[in-house]
Amino acid sequence: MYPATSRDLRGYGEHPVDPQWPNGAAVALNFVLNYEEGAERTIEDGDGTSERALLEVPESRVKAGDRDLAAESMYEYGARVGFWRLRRLFLERRLPLTVFACAVALERAPDAARAIRETDWDICCHGWRWEEAFALPAETQRDNIMRAFESLQRTTGKTPGGWYSRYAPSEDTRRLLVEHGRFLYDSDAYNDELPYWVDCGGRPHLVVPYSLAVNDTKMLSGGLITGRLFFEYLKDTLDMLRAEGRTQPRMMNVGLHPRIIGHPGRAIGLERFLDYAAAQTDVWICRRLDIAKHWPIHFPPPTVAGPSS
Repeated sequence: MYPATSRDLRGYGEHPVDPQWPNGAAVALNFVLNYEEGAERTIEDGDGTSERALLEVPESRVKAGDRDLAAESMYEYGARVGFWRLRRLFLERRLPLTVFACAVALERAPDAARAIRETDWDICCHGWRWEEAFALPAETQRDNIMRAFESLQRTTGKTPGGWYSRYAPSEDTRRLLVEHGRFLYDSDAYNDELPYWVDCGGRPHLVVPYSLAVNDTKMLSGGLITGRLFFEYLKDTLDMLRAEGRTQPRMMNVGLHPRIIGHPGRAIGLERFLDYAAAQTDVWICRRLDIAKHWPIHFPPPTVAGPSS
């Protein structure tokens, strides 16, 4: 026999719980806007390298250690143009949105912070900067969690409901979030289509899983190079979940980035999907905070937590 693992490879299994979404919805649909522009790696901020992830080119042309002004400019597009286009699309339709916000990014973009403050969008803390928690010692993470939480409260006037690390947490991250005590959930998991409770040091903690599969990053790395293809992929995902949701309702996350989906030839695909989703009577379009508040009402935290991530 191979040794046992601490990982939960079963989850809810063949018969997931009925999430009891409002009005009997088959799908809870949450749009997430990742606001990272201005918080990425730069030489100017002393990182020793320019950001190399999620660029419009497969790799930087600039020598490692030198300032990549093209990469910085691609990120700036998200703050200068993309964010405002996406804001218009959601506000025109009066659709809710969750912002995965890097604290430094919104400190450097007061107009965007003000614009978010004026909406009913909710905030999920996406780090102090767009840093990789898995590469940081616990003490640094603890300090960054505290600073990020306080900064986002100050810039947006909203209390962050949850936490999401860049790509992956460390083995300390969840413990530090529970220790902080102000987060309702984290989204540092990609392993389910429903929220679930975990036991974190003897305390129940809610996980609202995220998705990198239903995400505009596929437009840079996965071949979905047009808005039309992105629309089709989102529609197909929602349609299958709606069909399954007649007996097994689920959750669907759509991950967005201003510097990616904010370009017009891509945003038009999102626009089509927003109109399609809004027309479906069996879809609950909601904020992540709404899901995090819904779950404990219908599934109270256990005294001994259930599936562990």
